[in-house]
Amino acid sequence: MSDPAMSVTPYWELTFDADGDVDGPERDRLLTQVTEHGVRDLIVFSHGWNNDRSGATALYRRFFAPVPQLAPRARLGYVGVIWPSMRFSDEPIPDFPRSVAAVEAEAAPSRALDKDTRRALLRTFPDRAAVVDQLARMLDERPDGPEGLTEFGRLVRLLLDGSSGPADTDEPGEPAVFAADPAAVCEQFADALAALGPAGDDPRFSLPNPWDGAKELLRQATYYRMKRRAGTVGEHGLGPLLGRLAGAAPGVRVHLVGHSFGGRLVAFALRGLPASVRTVKSVTLLQGAFSHYAFAARLPHAPDRSGALKDRQEHIDGPLVCCYSHFDGALGTFYPLASRLAGDDRACTGSEIAAVLGPEWGAMGHDGVQAVPGTTRLDLAAALRGPLPASGCVSVDVAAVVRRGGAPSGAHSDIVHPELARVVLAAGRIT
Repeated sequence: MSDPAMSVTPYWELTFDADGDVDGPERDRLLTQVTEHGVRDLIVFSHGWNNDRSGATALYRRFFAPVPQLAPRARLGYVGVIWPSMRFSDEPIPDFPRSVAAVEAEAAPSRALDKDTRRALLRTFPDRAAVVDQLARMLDERPDGPEGLTEFGRLVRLLLDGSSGPADTDEPGEPAVFAADPAAVCEQFADALAALGPAGDDPRFSLPNPWDGAKELLRQATYYRMKRRAGTVGEHGLGPLLGRLAGAAPGVRVHLVGHSFGGRLVAFALRGLPASVRTVKSVTLLQGAFSHYAFAARLPHAPDRSGALKDRQEHIDGPLVCCYSHFDGALGTFYPLASRLAGDDRACTGSEIAAVLGPEWGAMGHDGVQAVPGTTRLDLAAALRGPLPASGCVSVDVAAVVRRGGAPSGAHSDIVHPELARVVLAAGRIT
């Protein structure tokens, strides 16, 4: 049950595979021990793109650390969700020890794959080892001519063969970045990277090399796989397990928290939650990496269509709180580029992305819940003064604290702040 590195107790872990199947002994320990420990409020946190257990537990340890002092009389328990995700090792995480690859990338950005990222790709796509090797070789060599990028795009699509999982809305189609001309897509990513990089404010006297965006295309392919997987694990894994927990410990109040794709995971758990279960008392999304229209009954640009989680916030016996920040470069720039569906022929570059693409492909963690009537919008100070609404959707602008990070992801992982822990407690009315 207890992790020796954890400073909060009681703490349990729930490990899910890619299909949403949970580790049986871990599940049984939680179901039998949560009442033995007298837990009244159980905080269940899902990581986003951490690619190993140690990275996930480090996040949980640091985020949970101030909670016992913030709610000293609460009878709390903690759950860390572990699911098979990955990240590129050159991505920095604020307040966490930097990997060698991240330090090297900050000093001299590289478009090639470091060895740790290559190993992570092989674990994520175990049946595509030859494809991963060839992609890595092409990123090193950057073959001349349009044929090279065309072949690179074909190999990226091979990685995604067989990818499945729930979409965020019921709009048909696949992301344009995997169906359009690879050279044009890589050129868009290269231009966006140049605009967001350290020299983004300097005059540019030459067009970026499309190969500068090729690594970003590969990165977005892994994110697409992780995004779909998060929905599957939430709907088919965590949601039904919460139903079992309600049967075993009906007096325990559950509070779901998710970062990035982990936000998508806990949100889709509402779709797998038995209709009769009312033990989920709050959901808090931290920089959620999924569509801001996910809970909409009607899409503004397509009124005959809805979000995949239409009205699911009504399955919470409390509020759905979405924390967002415009400093999140990953969600403000690359998410709309990567989410745009095939058939949308609008082209955009750099800082023009939001203006040209518009809100259609926006992310929850960049501008909050959209197109859900009655959604409350607050800044962080107002949210902390409270009280938060007792139900419905609440969008909280947390840019006052979620603001640091390295390009291209911006502040996407800058979530370890006591203010955000206080938001989680306020959402669940844990005092």
